[in-house]
Amino acid sequence: MPEPQDVQRGLEDVVALESRICYIDGKGGRLIYDGYDIRDLAAHSTFEEVAYLLWYGQLPTTNQLDELRKRLASLRELPAPVLRILAEMPKEALPMDVLRTAVSALAVFEPDETKPGEASIGGAQRLTAVLPTILGSFHRLRQGLSPLVQRPELSHAAWLLRAIRGTDANQLEARALDVALILHADHELNASTFAARVTASTLSDLYSSVTSAIGTLKGPLHGGANERVMELLEEIGTPDRAEEVVRAKLARHERIMGFGHRVYKVEDPRATILRDWSKKVGEAKGNLRYYDLLRQVEGVVHREKGLYPNVDLYSGSVYTLLGIPKDLFTPVFAVSRVAGWTAHVLEEYQDLRLIRPTARYVGPVDLVYRPIAERG
Repeated sequence: MPEPQDVQRGLEDVVALESRICYIDGKGGRLIYDGYDIRDLAAHSTFEEVAYLLWYGQLPTTNQLDELRKRLASLRELPAPVLRILAEMPKEALPMDVLRTAVSALAVFEPDETKPGEASIGGAQRLTAVLPTILGSFHRLRQGLSPLVQRPELSHAAWLLRAIRGTDANQLEARALDVALILHADHELNASTFAARVTASTLSDLYSSVTSAIGTLKGPLHGGANERVMELLEEIGTPDRAEEVVRAKLARHERIMGFGHRVYKVEDPRATILRDWSKKVGEAKGNLRYYDLLRQVEGVVHREKGLYPNVDLYSGSVYTLLGIPKDLFTPVFAVSRVAGWTAHVLEEYQDLRLIRPTARYVGPVDLVYRPIAERG
């Protein structure tokens, strides 16, 4: 038999690589992008600025940021064949399936952008720019509407809202989504980012790596928790029922989504920021129902289980108030996280080593082969 080996289920606490992109201080409740605290970035920066930081390892100058904004705006259009693919998708198709398929198809029409190596920065910018267009185009097509002509003067967040809703965002709406995109842009070696790096470590192309990441994010144990949170709120209905409903679920050992985290031992700093934005957007819309419900749920879960909220608890309420359909929540996550995915892929290309962990074998080793006629 093979020698016994320690097994870290889910690779928990296994240090697989070195990275300068993102640091999570789980005990201190801090999230750092390339040296900058997420609280400062959410208060003062934009998604475009954060994407530049993740890709290049430094904040841009005014000219560099203007150049990146113009470049992203110039890359938003979809090739006609990919648009036709979206039009052929069943209206009931899962948006994450559509997003995965469209990114994979893009590689066929943009082979130069997919090549591994330093040249992939062009592909990183292209994918970041075009994902809102893919998402908005499919959403409109499934409603029998035509995709919108892109507006280059709009920010990334404002264009995403327009592409989905068909209407321009006001300043508060655009800023709320901009902050949400900043908060979701990276989170170290989460499952989808690790999947992207594993694919890149084989020297596969950037678009294949991002396709792997999208497929991983689709899984409900990674993406989709904020959708479950909103379903819970609809089930509860009014704040006075929160205690009853949540305690009954806990008594049945049901998981309340939006709480706890593999890394954070205190409150997820992203949840702290989104809690404030849930209230701010709710006040602006004259609808604090979601915020009030979430505060009640948060209180019950913390009192009963000692769990803190994570980023998913409040993000769905912000998206709902902004007019984003529930089944687009996880694709919007991808629209943000693609900046981090591509930054990690670029980093992987710079220090390439095939990612190949070892499994602890628990099966037999001394079986004797018998011809099929003798097996009964």
